[in-house]
Amino acid sequence: MKGVMLQGTASDVGKSLVATALCRLLWQKGLKPIPFKSQNVSNNSYVTASGKEIGRAQGLQAEACQLEAIPAMNPILLKPSGSGRSEIVLRGERQSTISGMAYREAYYETALQVIEESFYELTDLADFLVIEGAGSPVEMNLKKKEVVNMKVAEMADVPVILIADIHRGGLFASVIGTLELFEPHERERVKGIIINKFYGDPALFADGKQWLEERTGLPVLAVLPYLPNHRLEGEDSLSLSARFSSQTKKALDIVAIKLPYLSNYSDMEPFLLEKDTTVRWVDSVEAFGQPDAVVLPGTKSTLHDLQFLKTSRLADRIVQFAKEGGTVAGLCGGYQILCEQLIDPDGHDSGVSGHSEIGLSLIPGKTTFFNEKTTVRIHGKVAQFPAIDLSGYEIHIGQTVIEEPSPFVIREDGSEEGYCSADGRVIGTYMHHLFHNDAWRSEWLNRLRSKKGLPLSQLNMMKEKQQAYDELAQHLEKYLDWEKFMAIIGEEEREMK
Repeated sequence: MKGVMLQGTASDVGKSLVATALCRLLWQKGLKPIPFKSQNVSNNSYVTASGKEIGRAQGLQAEACQLEAIPAMNPILLKPSGSGRSEIVLRGERQSTISGMAYREAYYETALQVIEESFYELTDLADFLVIEGAGSPVEMNLKKKEVVNMKVAEMADVPVILIADIHRGGLFASVIGTLELFEPHERERVKGIIINKFYGDPALFADGKQWLEERTGLPVLAVLPYLPNHRLEGEDSLSLSARFSSQTKKALDIVAIKLPYLSNYSDMEPFLLEKDTTVRWVDSVEAFGQPDAVVLPGTKSTLHDLQFLKTSRLADRIVQFAKEGGTVAGLCGGYQILCEQLIDPDGHDSGVSGHSEIGLSLIPGKTTFFNEKTTVRIHGKVAQFPAIDLSGYEIHIGQTVIEEPSPFVIREDGSEEGYCSADGRVIGTYMHHLFHNDAWRSEWLNRLRSKKGLPLSQLNMMKEKQQAYDELAQHLEKYLDWEKFMAIIGEEEREMK
């Protein structure tokens, strides 16, 4: 199969966003692209239709290609869980939680095998691979057993395009340094450079472009202007501050608790599309303020983050806020934290067998942690509003039992999930992507708007998302030297749309 690999001079240079744009652009041009990233390190995950867990970026890239995401698109997912340990997810299924050193020693050959198997599987589904690398391809202490950059390019036998971020500074050193640290056979595989996150007129970089091309012998295929409001979700915590910091203060103020082991923060990103809503990530009592609502998001370590809330006094502030009539929503780990008691008999969450903790007690329930992990897509209706459909997914190792059943969701099979107080102010659910459901998000926000006398509103997020994919592709096409790019990928003779 033909393809291309996008590698970066560092983490967070924009590889995921450029890969997503390229997926959409190639699809628009008549190719059948498919995304691939051998290994992701992120707690911001995506559950496929078959109930398998992969990195969120590849889920979005699949959407850009108009494909259903499958585990082969991201066969290895490492989910950091503290103390240098990560949960290992292979082909969508949880394996174990081990240290980074143990992973390198025990999983290297296995990683190569699942990568090769995934290539074979993807070959039957598309005709062009868009492969995303990870971090820098020249981390010299890791290169011997790396399975994310040049090793993958060699296995797939595809050309490499190097992406550099001009916004962070040191562009020329990062590009030249990266190329100099490649082995000769690796350097030969690099066929072009993309400069990302440029502020101002790209024409102002003409001298820099000429210098890079003369110094490296490689074409600068694009100088891409910075896109601060591209409307697509970030891949990991490195993207969080950039995505939410550009907001201006608006009529509705939502506080999201920034937990130390925060996961799936993309649950909050739909609020960025609301014209009257601001999301503030808060990790101290001093920053709490007077919000209209509080959301406790997911976490990779519920008990550790519950202890953080107590020591920071945020636990008391959240409870006080709820008792004073405030609106509180807990998602996944946040739902568990809102319960009365959390029990970890075998140490699967805390690492300490027999550990238990009193929760915030805003929900009359008890959570027990087991080794078995739930990863499933769910569909249902809001119990208090049966006309509102919901869809999302669960990723958790705890099970919660509510003492006084008052479900939030009625699943398609009639079973109950989550908790909703009689007045609707306190909600807890294992459903990720809850606020990606337009009807529910609008209902929840409109309750807050009504309390403040604000106009009611409803936004079609799926339409916005598809427009965002198209706009991203248009942005790339505008600045990409298409002729040189097509020559690099061996498609110069193919007639495109």
